[in-house]
Amino acid sequence: MRQITYLQAISEAIDEEMGRDSSVIVMGEDVRKWGAPMGEFKGLFEKYGERVRDTGISETAMAGAAAGAAATGLRPIVHIMFGEFLGVCMSDLRCVLTKTRYMTGAKTKFPATFLTYNGAGVSAAGEHSSCFYGPLMNTPGLKMVAPSTPYDVKGLIKSAIRDDNMTQVHYHLWLILSGLKGEVPEEEYTIPIGKADVKKEGKDVTVVAIQSMVHKALAAAPKLKEKGIDIEIVDPRSLLPLDNETILKSVGKTGRLVVMDEESKTGSAASEIAAMVAEEGFDLLKKPVKRVCAPDTPIPFSPVLEKAWIPDEDKLIAAVSELM
Repeated sequence: MRQITYLQAISEAIDEEMGRDSSVIVMGEDVRKWGAPMGEFKGLFEKYGERVRDTGISETAMAGAAAGAAATGLRPIVHIMFGEFLGVCMSDLRCVLTKTRYMTGAKTKFPATFLTYNGAGVSAAGEHSSCFYGPLMNTPGLKMVAPSTPYDVKGLIKSAIRDDNMTQVHYHLWLILSGLKGEVPEEEYTIPIGKADVKKEGKDVTVVAIQSMVHKALAAAPKLKEKGIDIEIVDPRSLLPLDNETILKSVGKTGRLVVMDEESKTGSAASEIAAMVAEEGFDLLKKPVKRVCAPDTPIPFSPVLEKAWIPDEDKLIAAVSELM
């Protein structure tokens, strides 16, 4: 099977959905000439014309325009750039785009897809590096995905665009800028939102790793194997809804759980996953759940400090070893 980059997979997904459905539009800063900062929309204005719309530097205006467009039959793809900027448009996100379908008895649809860069590792400092999963977990009506591979990011973006609910897609800057490649079929496919993927099977400890942390966990697995520890790596892919069944099935097999999340520990997605397992699978656990997360501090700009801040293989190996 052909191999393409994480960035190419994003671009292909958007292009294919715009070609398939004329109601799909794109809006955001610099999406026409530059194709956004990473170039994921490059060439789409030349191909689809007015369906690719530059906006002002106002996330509030983008969210409001997306709500109006979605309510009147379009399927807007909104490029908010960095995850932190979602805070600026939180009123429309929490009160219009995600609640109105419920409040109207599903008579109104809001099929908007919001795309944001997230994640540390490129020295973008405290205002351009957060993952922002945790703050969005408590948003009824929202769907949210965090793909870790080119295959997953393409399939999930396509599903998000087709979904009749607002869907937040996080794609990780490090996965883009590192040039990460993976197998992606040329034929049409989608990935269901709400379905996890077991990236590696194992018998001793379940590691639920989110987005870039999947690759840290995969790198740690051979080192742990040398110590006689066989980890199973579960990639949620979707955080809202969360695939509780797959996670609990894995914990039932191993009896031990580590959640690895590139967020500050307090209020993180890791906290929600740990709470779910403690509530629904307490009798499955041989040891208490551990979380491998970042410190409760802003993300440093200094490359040396940033590297120390990001959860890594050594921190995961230490947590897994303690459970054993």
